[in-house]
Amino acid sequence: MLQRRSWAELGGGDFGWLKAKHHFAIAGRGLPEHRRLGSLIVWNDDEIAPGSGFPLHRHENVEIITYVRQGVVAHEDDLGNVGYLKAGDVQVISAGTGIRHAEHNPGREPLKIFQIWIRPRKAGGEPRWQSRQFPSARDSDSLVVLASGFEKDEGALLIRGDARVFGSVLAAGDNLIHSLAAGRQAYLALAAGAATVNGKHLSRGDGVAVVDEPHLQIIASQPTELVLVDTA
Repeated sequence: MLQRRSWAELGGGDFGWLKAKHHFAIAGRGLPEHRRLGSLIVWNDDEIAPGSGFPLHRHENVEIITYVRQGVVAHEDDLGNVGYLKAGDVQVISAGTGIRHAEHNPGREPLKIFQIWIRPRKAGGEPRWQSRQFPSARDSDSLVVLASGFEKDEGALLIRGDARVFGSVLAAGDNLIHSLAAGRQAYLALAAGAATVNGKHLSRGDGVAVVDEPHLQIIASQPTELVLVDTA
C-alpha cells in the first residue's frame, strides 16, 4: 500500500520566520490520517528565514536527523558542539537522557531542511551530536546510507533506532529499486525534481508512505533529489 502525501495538502503553518509542513501528524499538528510509520514519528519540511532559527531547547529519547536541502544551518548544544552544515549534509542528534540545542540560519538565503525524528530502540543513553559533509554529486542511480541504526553500515552516521536514512541524487531517466524486508515500512520525500514511486507520481515536496510492499521502484522524470527512511 502506498499513501501519497502531496506537499500542497500537508498540515503546517507560516509563522513569518518559519514556514513548516508536517508529513506526519504529531502533537495536534499535521493531518490525522498521516500517521507515523513504526519508529518514524516526525518528518518536517521547514523553511527558516535568514537571521532566525530555533533558540536553545531540550529533547530526550529521540533520534533527530536533519537533512539540509538549501542554505546553511548553524548548530550549537550544551555538550559544547558547534557546527555548520550546507546543502546535502546531514546531522544526527541522539538525545538520549537529554540535550539542549539551538539551530539558526546564518546565511542570506532561506534555509530549507528535512527534520526527521525516530524513536530509539530503548530509552536513555549518553546524548551525542554528529554531522557529516556528504558529496553534493553522489553516484547517480543509487541510494547512499546517510544515517543508520546498524553499525555494519560503514560511513553512515549512527542512530539508536531501528531505521536507515538514505539519500539519492538522480538524473532524468534513472531507475532504481529498493527492497523492503518483511515487516519493514518506508517513507520517501522529494527534496527536488519529480519521480514515480511504484507508479505514483511525486513532485518536489511530496512524500509517500509505504506499507506491505516488497520493493520500491523509483524512476526520475527529471533531475531529482530524495530522502528515504526504511524502518521497522
